[in-house]
Amino acid sequence: MIREEISVLLQREVADPRLDFVTVTDVETSADLHQVHIYVTFLGDAQKQKESLEVLRRATGFLRRQLGQKVHLRYVPDLTFRLDPSVERGQRIERILQELENSREQSEE
Repeated sequence: MIREEISVLLQREVADPRLDFVTVTDVETSADLHQVHIYVTFLGDAQKQKESLEVLRRATGFLRRQLGQKVHLRYVPDLTFRLDPSVERGQRIERILQELENSREQSEE
Protein backbone atom coordinates (compact mmCIF):
# COMPACT_ATOMS: atom_id res chain seq x y z
CA MET A 1 0.00 0.00 0.00
CA ILE A 2 2.86 2.39 0.82
CA ARG A 3 4.58 1.61 -2.49
CA GLU A 4 1.42 2.37 -4.44
CA GLU A 5 0.72 5.63 -2.61
CA ILE A 6 4.32 6.86 -2.98
CA SER A 7 4.22 6.02 -6.69
CA VAL A 8 1.00 7.99 -7.16
CA LEU A 9 2.34 10.93 -5.14
CA LEU A 10 5.51 11.04 -7.23
CA GLN A 11 3.52 10.99 -10.46
CA ARG A 12 0.83 13.49 -9.50
CA GLU A 13 2.01 15.68 -6.64
CA VAL A 14 5.73 16.30 -7.08
CA ALA A 15 6.22 18.82 -9.88
CA ASP A 16 9.91 18.41 -10.59
CA PRO A 17 10.91 17.42 -14.15
CA ARG A 18 13.88 15.45 -12.81
CA LEU A 19 11.36 12.98 -11.38
CA ASP A 20 9.41 12.43 -14.59
CA PHE A 21 10.81 8.93 -15.08
CA VAL A 22 11.12 7.68 -11.51
CA THR A 23 9.89 4.16 -10.75
CA VAL A 24 9.34 2.79 -7.27
CA THR A 25 10.57 -0.79 -7.47
CA ASP A 26 10.37 -1.97 -3.88
CA VAL A 27 9.56 -0.90 -0.35
CA GLU A 28 10.99 -2.41 2.81
CA THR A 29 9.50 -1.60 6.19
CA SER A 30 11.03 -2.09 9.60
CA ALA A 31 9.32 -4.50 11.98
CA ASP A 32 7.80 -1.64 13.98
CA LEU A 33 6.75 0.24 10.79
CA HIS A 34 8.63 3.35 11.88
CA GLN A 35 11.12 3.23 8.99
CA VAL A 36 10.48 2.64 5.28
CA HIS A 37 13.20 2.19 2.67
CA ILE A 38 11.90 3.03 -0.78
CA TYR A 39 13.92 1.67 -3.71
CA VAL A 40 13.69 3.66 -6.92
CA THR A 41 15.11 3.70 -10.44
CA PHE A 42 15.54 6.58 -12.85
CA LEU A 43 16.27 6.88 -16.53
CA GLY A 44 19.57 8.55 -17.30
CA ASP A 45 23.22 8.42 -16.43
CA ALA A 46 24.73 8.18 -12.96
CA GLN A 47 24.88 11.96 -12.50
CA LYS A 48 21.22 12.41 -13.41
CA GLN A 49 20.26 9.57 -11.07
CA LYS A 50 22.23 11.18 -8.24
CA GLU A 51 20.49 14.54 -8.82
CA SER A 52 17.07 12.90 -8.96
CA LEU A 53 17.73 11.00 -5.75
CA GLU A 54 18.67 14.28 -4.06
CA VAL A 55 15.37 15.81 -5.26
CA LEU A 56 13.53 12.89 -3.65
CA ARG A 57 15.42 13.34 -0.41
CA ARG A 58 14.48 17.03 -0.30
CA ALA A 59 10.83 16.14 -0.96
CA THR A 60 10.73 13.55 1.84
CA GLY A 61 8.91 15.80 4.33
CA PHE A 62 6.22 16.67 1.80
CA LEU A 63 5.81 13.03 0.76
CA ARG A 64 5.62 11.91 4.37
CA ARG A 65 2.86 14.42 5.15
CA GLN A 66 0.90 13.42 2.04
CA LEU A 67 1.34 9.74 2.87
CA GLY A 68 0.02 10.37 6.37
CA GLN A 69 -3.13 11.91 4.93
CA LYS A 70 -3.74 9.10 2.45
CA VAL A 71 -2.73 6.02 4.45
CA HIS A 72 -4.26 5.77 7.86
CA LEU A 73 -1.53 4.42 10.10
CA ARG A 74 -0.99 4.99 13.77
CA TYR A 75 2.47 6.35 13.00
CA VAL A 76 3.65 7.85 9.71
CA PRO A 77 7.01 6.19 9.02
CA ASP A 78 10.28 7.93 8.22
CA LEU A 79 11.02 7.60 4.50
CA THR A 80 14.43 6.82 3.07
CA PHE A 81 14.97 6.75 -0.68
CA ARG A 82 17.62 4.47 -2.18
CA LEU A 83 18.66 3.58 -5.70
CA ASP A 84 17.63 0.05 -6.61
CA PRO A 85 20.78 -1.81 -7.63
CA SER A 86 18.88 -4.80 -9.04
CA VAL A 87 18.03 -3.02 -12.30
CA GLU A 88 21.68 -2.22 -12.99
CA ARG A 89 22.69 -5.79 -12.11
CA GLY A 90 20.03 -7.14 -14.44
CA GLN A 91 21.27 -4.95 -17.27
CA ARG A 92 24.85 -6.07 -16.64
CA ILE A 93 23.79 -9.73 -16.70
CA GLU A 94 21.85 -9.10 -19.90
CA ARG A 95 24.96 -7.56 -21.53
CA ILE A 96 27.11 -10.53 -20.46
CA LEU A 97 24.58 -13.02 -21.83
CA GLN A 98 24.40 -11.09 -25.10
CA GLU A 99 28.20 -11.08 -25.37
CA LEU A 100 28.28 -14.84 -24.74
CA GLU A 101 25.62 -15.38 -27.40
CA ASN A 102 27.55 -13.22 -29.88
CA SER A 103 30.82 -15.06 -29.21
CA ARG A 104 29.06 -18.43 -29.55
CA GLU A 105 27.59 -17.39 -32.89
CA GLN A 106 31.01 -16.21 -34.10
CA SER A 107 32.68 -19.48 -33.06
CA GLU A 108 30.03 -21.49 -34.94
CA GLU A 109 30.73 -19.54 -38.14
